[in-house]
Amino acid sequence: MFAKLKEKSKQITRNLSILYIAYKRKDVPMPAKIIGAAAIIYALSPLDLIPDFIPVLGYLDDLIILPLLIYLSIIIIPKNIFEECKEEAEKIIIDRKYKRWYYGIPVIIIWAITGIVILKHILGKIF
Repeated sequence: MFAKLKEKSKQITRNLSILYIAYKRKDVPMPAKIIGAAAIIYALSPLDLIPDFIPVLGYLDDLIILPLLIYLSIIIIPKNIFEECKEEAEKIIIDRKYKRWYYGIPVIIIWAITGIVILKHILGKIF
């Protein structure tokens, strides 16, 4: 069971990489770019529509919304373009040459600010 979940997780990561590459191309239809960007932002965002601390429902949105956004963008992207983006993503993954790693800095900053605000709120009630 865990092996299957791990494989699905890797597949989602690969698909997000493919969508990112497709997003940068000019020959990808705008609806696919918008939905793909939404999937990438949702995957990287520390904020969810339903917070994860809510039992069952918290993780259910991650298990439904993210794969749905990925699927919708993949079916809108023309097959030949998707295959080209897939090959490019596989080369990047094999080479492990992740360029522009600094794009993750805003996500880290959002997490830090969220943590600080929550901590201040909790400590404000205690003291």
